[in-house]
Parts: sequence; structure tokens; C-alpha cells
Amino acid sequence: MISPLANVSPKAIIGKNVTIEAFATVYDNVVIGDDTYIHPNAVIYPDTTIGNHCQIFPGAIIGIVSQDLKYKGEKVTTVIGNNTIIREYVTIHKGTADRKTTKVGDNCLIMAYVHIAHDCIIGNHVILANNVGLSGHITIEDYAIVEGMCGMQQFITVGAHSFVAGFSQVRKSVPPFIRVAREPLQYIGVNTIGLARRGYDKETIHQIEDIYRLIYVRGHNITNALEIVEQEIPNNDIRNQIVTFIRSQKDGVVKGI
Repeated sequence: MISPLANVSPKAIIGKNVTIEAFATVYDNVVIGDDTYIHPNAVIYPDTTIGNHCQIFPGAIIGIVSQDLKYKGEKVTTVIGNNTIIREYVTIHKGTADRKTTKVGDNCLIMAYVHIAHDCIIGNHVILANNVGLSGHITIEDYAIVEGMCGMQQFITVGAHSFVAGFSQVRKSVPPFIRVAREPLQYIGVNTIGLARRGYDKETIHQIEDIYRLIYVRGHNITNALEIVEQEIPNNDIRNQIVTFIRSQKDGVVKGI
């Protein structure tokens, strides 16, 4: 159902069983998937794709031109996956020449007043709590949780299944499977509860703890720690995921205890 008081462009593509309430605005070249619900006063700007079974709450602004002064009007997009909830007054800016898109994956919860800047790539099953602010070019991998009032510096990556405590200032990348807190931000342990909830067995969780004990607790520098991990921990996907992630962060990762 599309309210007669909604402003919907005839050039928008609207799926089946979509609800667009009064005073919502949907611009040209927008695609909205089946069974998605657009609440009052939400604004969907051009070149935005929203998946199936999403909810866009009042005051959310999706796909507006970024605040990056380097943006010169190039053709870029914004993409929202399936089953994602975007709460009140969230702002999501379209991409720039860097990645050409800003993307939020499937089954995400983006809580009220979150800002997702240009060229951010958000994975699946990610939760961003109230008032999180993401600068440009940030990657957040699957199942990461970021608590409220966190600010993130541009170009960093938050690894899969990680947990960032509320009010954190995130200036370095966060490796997968860990919890970070304090100021300056540091490793405080493996995200054992989150991993168990998602079906990781005890043996795998213990191996992750062994890896991060070598990286963060034993007093090695990161380069030496990764070499020791490769020598002492059996070669498997989890070990390689952690080692590859840390080595790929040009500006480093959060500090240890």
C-alpha cells in the first residue's frame, strides 16, 4: 500500500506488498524489494536499492550525496540487503569514486541515529547500536556488534564476530572474534559468548583463545606473535583468517592488554 500522501517517483521500481506511508519520499532510480515497509518521513534518494522484507523507520535518510569534498558527482550507489531494519533518523550516504557504493548487508539492525558514511561496507547480521558514527571507507564484517555512542576512524575494518564496547573511539582495526573496550581501545578477550551463541564448538573457541593469547597476552610484538601462531597452532581456516586479517591492516590493529 502506497499512501496518497507519499511522494513516490514514477521512475522508482516498487516490489510486491510494499508499504510506503504518508510523507515518505522515494526518488528516481530507487528499487524497493518485496514486503518492505517504508515508515512516514523516511527519504530514499536516487540510485538506492533496498532488499526484500526491510523496515525503514521514520526520519531515516538513505542514499543521499556524501559529505566527502572529493566527490565530483560520479555515478555511485547505495545498497541495503534483505531483512534489514533501519531505525529512526539513520543516515546512510552513497559511495564515491573509491568503492562506488555504500552497502549494508542482510539481516542487519541499524539502530536510531546511526551515521554510515560514504563507501562503508557492512556485512550480514551486523548490529550497530544507537548513535554509532562511521567515517568513510570502513568495513564491518559479518556478525560484528558495535555498542552505542562509538565513533570510528576512516579506512578501518572491524572483523567478523567481534564486539566493540559502548562509547569506544575506534582508531585501529579490530581483529575477528574478539571484544574490545577501554580508552585507548584495547583487546579485553575473545567474544566467547557471541561465538557460542552462533554455534562455534568449545574446541574452536579454545583454539581462538590460544591464538589471541599468543598475539595479545604473551608480550610479543605483532609480527613475532603471528610467526609464533603459525608455528604453534595447526593450519586451519580459523588460524588463517585471523593471521591474514591482522597482516592486511596497513595501519595496524588495536593494542593488547
